Amino acid sequence: MELKDKVALVTGAGRGIGKAVAIALAQAGAIVVGADINQEMADQINGYLMEQKLPGMGIIMNVTQKDSIQSALSEIKEKYSAPAILVNNAGITRDNLMLRMKDDEWNAVINTNLNSIFNVTQACLRDMVKARWGRIIGITSVVGVTGNAGQANYSAAKAGLIAFSKSLAQEIAVRNITVNTVAPGFIDTQMTQQLTDDQRQMILDHVPMRKIGSPNDIADSVIFLASGKAAYITGQTIHVNGGMFMP
Repeated sequence: MELKDKVALVTGAGRGIGKAVAIALAQAGAIVVGADINQEMADQINGYLMEQKLPGMGIIMNVTQKDSIQSALSEIKEKYSAPAILVNNAGITRDNLMLRMKDDEWNAVINTNLNSIFNVTQACLRDMVKARWGRIIGITSVVGVTGNAGQANYSAAKAGLIAFSKSLAQEIAVRNITVNTVAPGFIDTQMTQQLTDDQRQMILDHVPMRKIGSPNDIADSVIFLASGKAAYITGQTIHVNGGMFMP
């Protein structure tokens, strides 16, 4: 329970990896604010936190809009205090081959998966600097390092998150704020459940462990990076992919 009473903000917490991370942080003692795009998602977050008797709440936050972020942060500070832990998890996909990719497919992914990192992190950073303590953790992807056909937009955004985190880590390390990323491989989420059996098998053929990862595997890495056991780790990426990619 070493995260007891630390306020943790998790974006995209309505389902999948974000949900697993939010629950794990709350179980570790943090007061978790799960943010998502609309009231339905915020209600889902409230529901699973209440069901498990975990501290925190769900909140509406559009990570592409600064006004929405500031409004949500004001509500968080009024009810609890400024977030000391930030998990940038919100993201979307709009897959297409480059020759067919439309402007809105590119822009939507870059805005939601990369520009949002700037928006939310900058909004939370000043309070962390004042407190001289903070943990900023980004959920990137194996394709941010390897690339992937049909995902130039998604891969570019996830690679940008890694470089962003390394740069920010150098800026604020002296303030006792760490900045790291977790790079999932093939994880059992709503996104991967849409794949056909043949597509799933094709991916598994490239995973030495021959199995799909769980959102809890990612949450465990986030808990480690948020804890005191990772106090001297910053600017790093933890790859959680069953051996799919070995940097």
